[in-house]
Amino acid sequence: MKKAILYIHGKNGNAMEADHYKAICSGYDVFGMDYNSNMPWEAKEEFPALFDALCGKYDSVTVIANSIGAFFAMNTLQNKKIEKALFISPIVDMEKLIGDMMGWAGVTEAELCDRKEIATEFGETLSWEYLCYVRENPVDWKIPTNILFGTKDNLTSYDTMSRFADKIGAVLTIMENGEHWFHTKEQMKFLDDWLRHRI
Repeated sequence: MKKAILYIHGKNGNAMEADHYKAICSGYDVFGMDYNSNMPWEAKEEFPALFDALCGKYDSVTVIANSIGAFFAMNTLQNKKIEKALFISPIVDMEKLIGDMMGWAGVTEAELCDRKEIATEFGETLSWEYLCYVRENPVDWKIPTNILFGTKDNLTSYDTMSRFADKIGAVLTIMENGEHWFHTKEQMKFLDDWLRHRI
């Protein structure tokens, strides 16, 4: 059986991060998705073709996705032949996250609707088009999924993650004091151990 792993990076990441998983995932061909999309409607055009080009001929495909990469995957690859998904700090409720960012920036929905785009002091640009898109295109993910979540994730609360995991029947693993970005030695060991047990 030909088995592949497709790694989908998060914001400011890159496809080369997939190299980290090659040593852990013996028996799999590991690919990093080198994508250009910043918006979900762009990903909807780009991701299916990249998936087919990288691993469309494999008998079994496992997706490992990080942060917004998981959000894009759930919105674009739900109809692909995927054995299972392993999500690290996934964005699972983009509408709520946008609402939270609007609150941090002191922006009302009426203001965003009127201005269409508003730059924030914390580096994100709020977009009315983005908010409308996520409302009109809810996640419908039915792939068997494992989620790794840190209790100090600054983008998604435990309650939001737990509700989503229950909704899709995902197995949720929690790291105390883990952050949205798993990067310290302790966090990476936890991530690697979690991956070994679920791959």
